[in-house]
Formats: sequence, C-alpha cells, structure tokens
Amino acid sequence: MPEMSEITLPSVTTAKGDLWVFGYGSLMWRPGFEFEERVPARLVGEHRALCVYSFVHRGTPEKPGLVLGLDRGGACRGIAFRVAENNRADVVAYLRAREQVTSVYREVMRSVWLENDARQRVPALAYVVDRGHVQYAGRLSLAEQHRHVVQGHGQSGANRDYVTATVKAIEAEGFRDTQLHQLATMLHGDAHSLHAPAPDDRDNR
Repeated sequence: MPEMSEITLPSVTTAKGDLWVFGYGSLMWRPGFEFEERVPARLVGEHRALCVYSFVHRGTPEKPGLVLGLDRGGACRGIAFRVAENNRADVVAYLRAREQVTSVYREVMRSVWLENDARQRVPALAYVVDRGHVQYAGRLSLAEQHRHVVQGHGQSGANRDYVTATVKAIEAEGFRDTQLHQLATMLHGDAHSLHAPAPDDRDNR
C-alpha cells in the first residue's frame, strides 16, 4: 500500500536530503523549477483525472475550466523530478504558490516507483485533490469535460492548450491516457471544423 501520510507544513522544507516531486499534469511539460534528474515514474493508489474546476489558471468562477488532480484509486504514470537539497525550500515555496492558489490540493508524500534501471521506490511530494473542496468536480462525463475545457480561459491561458500540452507530454513518454486522449481528439475536431474552408470558398482563398 502507498504511504498516505500528510506532510506537516514545516517538515517538507526542512527535511534533509534531496526532494523528489511527482508531476502528472502541467509539471510534466512545464516544471518551472531547477532539478537534478528527471525520471519516468509510477504512483499506485491514485489516478490522473480532470476532476478540478479551475477558477484561476484555466478558467474563472463564472466559467470554470478543468485541470488535473490525483484522485483515489488506480495508478498514475508521470515524471519524478529530483531536486537538490539546497533548492528544496525554494522549490516547495514555488510549488505552493503555483498549485495552492485556492488550496484545492492536499500536499502529501507518496511512494513512487522510478522507471529507471534501478527501479527503486522513493517518497515524492505530490498534490492530491481535496475531495471536500468546492472545486472538486468528481467524475464528469466526457461531454461535460469537453464543455468546460472549451469555455475555460484563465490567467495561464486557454484550457484546451493545457489539455493538448499534457497529452503531448504523455505521448512523449510512450504511453496513453485513454480519457485525455479521447478529449484531445474531440478538441482537435473542434479546431479542424473551425478552420476548414466552406466548399464555396475554396477558389477564393
């Protein structure tokens, strides 16, 4: 069973040794912090899901977007970043400012299995959705996810760009996330239909 203990706020910044950070969404393609090593990794006990209404980065309270969270059950493939001990406090402060704008995540330590030659298990900092938070969306249908992603636009840009970039990062690691890929296909179809010329305009382009 994975370790499920919560981090007390001071301990993660003052603990000794390097820090591992598990990225499963935008951290995969835009970590935003210095790291010593980047290793494909697998976390057991939670899965990646578009289960968080975005009120800031990819939407607004009036028109929420959707971003990823780790939700209970299953497993998740992502990236583990090793942060040098002397950068530990700065990286944690950066991640809290980025991920905890509305405190929708719980900051926890989880065991992750590194998919390198050593195949070792390490404790890693991860952001798990708080199911009691108002922004927890639960399990939405693909149509509901599509509706929110299409409308979502926030401080970090369009929600559709977030989904597309995450799918590309997943593909770059050599695996697929079935539901995210289905959603990306729908979004690609939207873009194609918007830019396809009308039959009568073909000679006038």
